[in-house]
Amino acid sequence: MVKKKGASAAEEFRNPQLADALQTQDVAAVALALRHGPTVVPMLAPGDRDNPLSGEVWTYRDPKTGDVALLVFSDAKNKPEALPPTIALQSPEWLRQFLRTYADQITTVFFDIAGPHPMQAPPAEVLAALEV
Repeated sequence: MVKKKGASAAEEFRNPQLADALQTQDVAAVALALRHGPTVVPMLAPGDRDNPLSGEVWTYRDPKTGDVALLVFSDAKNKPEALPPTIALQSPEWLRQFLRTYADQITTVFFDIAGPHPMQAPPAEVLAALEV
């Protein structure tokens, strides 16, 4: 599901369990929330509504180091306005497939990078949590 961020996006594009887990900084709860609920990701180019694996996910590349980060949000309202306006609500299977495909290119996965309760993890750890 892809949508431009708007008034109703904050209501529809969220994972309350992930938000709660990030608030308590509970790594096990974050893993559980990722396995059983969706995540919000910024999209550079929206995909086909009927094919959630289509489209182009926006990633951050550090201009100094070249490191690439995947930004994942528990709620659309936590995505900074400076990021691309299009977002997608992705399934746990999508996140698993994305990390399997790009784990060697991604340096870190940031959760709610601008808050209110940011966390980060290496892609291998996130993938391991998804494959339990």
